[in-house]
Amino acid sequence: MSFVEIAATILAVALFLGSLFDWFIHALALSFGVRHFYKKVEPQPDEELPGVSIIKPLMGVDPHLKSNLETFFQLDYPKYEILFSVQSENDPAILVVKSLIESYPKVDAKLFIGIQIVGANGKVNNMVKPYEAAKYDAIVISDSGIKMEESTLSQMVAELTPEVALVLQMPFVATRKGFASTYEQVYFGTMQARNCLSANAVGINCSTGMSCLLRRDVLDKEGGLTAFGKYLAEDYFIAKAVLNQGYKIGLCRTPALQNCGQYSIGQFHDRLVRWAQLRFSMLPTLIVLEPLSECMLMGVAASWAVQYLFDFSAMGYFLLHVLLWFLLDYLMFRVVMGGPLPFSKFEFLVAWLLRETLSPYLLLTSHRNTNVTWRNKKYRLRWGGVVEEPEAPKSPPLQSVSVV
Repeated sequence: MSFVEIAATILAVALFLGSLFDWFIHALALSFGVRHFYKKVEPQPDEELPGVSIIKPLMGVDPHLKSNLETFFQLDYPKYEILFSVQSENDPAILVVKSLIESYPKVDAKLFIGIQIVGANGKVNNMVKPYEAAKYDAIVISDSGIKMEESTLSQMVAELTPEVALVLQMPFVATRKGFASTYEQVYFGTMQARNCLSANAVGINCSTGMSCLLRRDVLDKEGGLTAFGKYLAEDYFIAKAVLNQGYKIGLCRTPALQNCGQYSIGQFHDRLVRWAQLRFSMLPTLIVLEPLSECMLMGVAASWAVQYLFDFSAMGYFLLHVLLWFLLDYLMFRVVMGGPLPFSKFEFLVAWLLRETLSPYLLLTSHRNTNVTWRNKKYRLRWGGVVEEPEAPKSPPLQSVSVV
């Protein structure tokens, strides 16, 4: 056997084993999802529940902002506060927050205006003041576009045990009008859900900071929130710090419902490219491994491997591969939804095919440059996840205004 034949055989075996690993990830995510999302948790007495400080960093207004924020005033939880923060006194979100505070006078809510620059991450800069002013040790960090259900905070707290220092909500999308919303839901309910659930099943860091609950004393051991201002993906490094201290990461039974009022397929693709850039800078091994976790790329690679090793039809294996992947993703989406699809099966098929076929292009796009655009700002991305602005920002006068 020649060197080329030996090398080809080794590559074929590696790709075939890689495809088996992908099927294992599917099975692991499905089994963990069924056990986790449908488990019963006994409610705790109100007097045993800890107080919770919810930090809501805001910037600008979209059509769903008021309805999203209002869900936080309607939580079925006995003791919590909401700490809103905006960077500028000219931000239109201030009027929305003030109107809600006036409408719900019994809810403990405050508004902070002004930032404290501790790094390149604008979100962290916007949260420093409310974090320092929080009166409870349990801290929720929640993005502006998140919509909460009444019982969600109680479910998050239920997962916060002495061994668990960080509770995540798995990213998902609220049902909205239009195919762009369907496209986002299919991504978060299949690819993202599979990665998140399988990672949590084995204790791997797959943190997303859209909505999470953490123990302040654990974060303070790392230097508090300010220690993470140099990272754009501060959520990943907060979770890493939690794991390094020997704690576990929990997962809430209710997914985080993103409900942004302005959305399109192009905007979503921009988010996917930015996330890929961040992942590759933090974990360079994903540059090779992540493409092999995608349906179409792995299907092509595994089809060649099966034909080379077993003389099985490559086209036949590829079609079986895609069909089985689709069916498992459909089951995954049903598990996440907890019921029937919010749209037709045909729409699911179209959205799924579009996402899977465009994925290689988006991954290639993420390698075009090392600059990341986020909230109309450009950041230079360094290995290790550290970011810096091309021009150092000038620190504005610090203001903090509390509104009762």
